[in-house]
Amino acid sequence: MEASIIAQYIHFTEEQKRRANSVDLPEFLRRRGEKLLPSGRDKRLASDHSVTVRGNQWFDHATEQGGLAIDFVQKFYGLSFPDAVTALLGGESGIGYLPARKEPAEQRKPFALPPAHTDMRRVYAYLLQSRCINRDVLTEFARAGLIFESAEPSADKTKIYHNAVFVGNDEHGVARHGHKRSIYTSGKSYRGNIESSDPRYSFHWVGVSDQLYVFEAPIDLLSYISLHQEDWRKHSYVSLCGTSEHAMLWMLEQYTLLGEIVLCLDNDNAGVKASKRLTGILSEYGYENIRIDRSEEKDWNDELVRACETEEKMTMEME
Repeated sequence: MEASIIAQYIHFTEEQKRRANSVDLPEFLRRRGEKLLPSGRDKRLASDHSVTVRGNQWFDHATEQGGLAIDFVQKFYGLSFPDAVTALLGGESGIGYLPARKEPAEQRKPFALPPAHTDMRRVYAYLLQSRCINRDVLTEFARAGLIFESAEPSADKTKIYHNAVFVGNDEHGVARHGHKRSIYTSGKSYRGNIESSDPRYSFHWVGVSDQLYVFEAPIDLLSYISLHQEDWRKHSYVSLCGTSEHAMLWMLEQYTLLGEIVLCLDNDNAGVKASKRLTGILSEYGYENIRIDRSEEKDWNDELVRACETEEKMTMEME
């Protein structure tokens, strides 16, 4: 308590504040014991998947707020401005944090899906066996060209990498978005959007009813349908591939029949925050028929896997 009071009276020079604001946040977080997950060129907080950091910058995709190192430490550690600066400068611990490297401006590459493998054997095995996705549901999306298995050569051309690719098409049926998910059950897993993907067109299904179901991830979308198969083709579904509202709003703009929105985001802190934020955005756009359907487990795939395990156990007991 006394240290906090003393810190409030510390005068920092502009140079000290500049150095604090330039600290490399991934390094700072790792040294504080935080776990970070790869997310394209960014790092995502394992404790809050809506927050990404890169260099000395951060962004909360749930609240659409972001900034530099000092306000990150203030917001996520509940510190005052002087205490945040002191922490970033090393404080009493004497730890020196490296500044973030300046990244050269890069030219945005045109969007392109990775090359497809000749079959989907690995993707089917992964989604059916490890994720318990219903075969008929998976086949329907695969036939529509919305899911395929990639075959991408490594940089030295000695290996071929296989991923599940979830495709998002625009209103003309042209692919504008792709989300890749590794299909290996051991070792490091990977998931992320293909470079230059347009967030408005992420993985979705268009039905004929007025219902739109909204998810964070493609596998959760498929899991929900697997759990609720009755007349599923009639309804519309969209995966945000995160928690940003862009794809949801594009669906509502393109398909004006949609009027009942069901938010099916994860049952964790980030998902609850995002559901609240998306409800507010929908209300601002004049949508009133909004409801939340939250899984009992952390997400819909966890619930599907649990249901499959329960069914398998019951079958074994009957035998």
